[in-house]
Amino acid sequence: MPEFKELFQAADWKKEKHVPVIEVAVKIKKGEMLKATVSVGKEIPHPNTTEHHIRWIEVHFLPDAEKFPYQVARAEFVAHGESTQGPNTSTVFTSPSVSFEFKTEKPGTVFAVSYCNIHGLWQNAQRIEIA
Repeated sequence: MPEFKELFQAADWKKEKHVPVIEVAVKIKKGEMLKATVSVGKEIPHPNTTEHHIRWIEVHFLPDAEKFPYQVARAEFVAHGESTQGPNTSTVFTSPSVSFEFKTEKPGTVFAVSYCNIHGLWQNAQRIEIA
């Protein structure tokens, strides 16, 4: 049986992008709110159809010298063109992007995870320093 951690992917394909892109200041002042955006498909759009889409993005922060991360954001994307008339018949689509703010007094690492309904779990990380 595989370990859950073995199911995460980080390398991406040329035709589609799955790895979550973390846009955040890499150095902030102690006590300052950290503004962040995490998205999937920033450079090369990810399909957003009923059959193939990003279902959710989750973001965690692991402060240095702590054992467990804190969940700081989760966004679910639930409109992918489906309607009562069938798949891809609606004009309503969500974009896999989430913006949020959080505060920390310790440096650490922001981890982002996204889930593609066809290609599974994808991850990325960004180190944050405190000035």
